Amino acid sequence: MKWIYWGRLYESKFQAGCLVRRMENDWWIYGYESPTEVEVFRSRKGRYGVRYLP
Repeated sequence: MKWIYWGRLYESKFQAGCLVRRMENDWWIYGYESPTEVEVFRSRKGRYGVRYLP
């Protein structure tokens, strides 16, 4: 499996972490399957992003 990257980078690790928590807890509301693994990563330019495995 390959990582799927969320389409936005954030200035702080906290902002990216909030998205991770939302992905882990709220996807069932919209009828999506929860991803198997979600993590925060740091880009080469120092911003933070979210990637996940379906």
